[in-house]
Amino acid sequence: MLNKIQKISTNLWFDSQAEEAAHFYTTVFENSKIGRMTRYGKEGYEIHGKPEGTVMNVEFQLEGQSFVALNGGSQFKFNESISFIIHCESQEEIDYYWEKLSEGGDEEAQVCGWLKDQFGISWQIVPANLPEMLSDPDPEKVNRVMQALLQMKKIDIATLKRAYEG
Repeated sequence: MLNKIQKISTNLWFDSQAEEAAHFYTTVFENSKIGRMTRYGKEGYEIHGKPEGTVMNVEFQLEGQSFVALNGGSQFKFNESISFIIHCESQEEIDYYWEKLSEGGDEEAQVCGWLKDQFGISWQIVPANLPEMLSDPDPEKVNRVMQALLQMKKIDIATLKRAYEG
């Protein structure tokens, strides 16, 4: 991307908010940057309907992961079948990402650490040790953690830890 093309990049299809979204996400994540931007020209207007000079693609990186944001029109919308997982080491980190990414988003979509942001993209904001808790060989521990998790919108690490420990 910015200097070297990543083998596989995530493409996010927006109606017309690609540049706004890329700028927003790069303010939320510390190790982030905006890369190349391409613009629509006169060619293909009858297909894409975008005025000449309008941003077509914005390349950006979040924590070393490459993304492309495309202003492709309103025919496709984001849904929960695809989400981005943020593995957090502390409650403070969970609180930070939850606050930033849920602002202006869909409150109805908040469940078990999932949220939908202002652009309709789904995020899972989870403790980094959650996979270990949910794959513990003791089924009682797993059941207690799952029961606690299912009661939450934003994940509370202390509550999960208490459930895990019994």
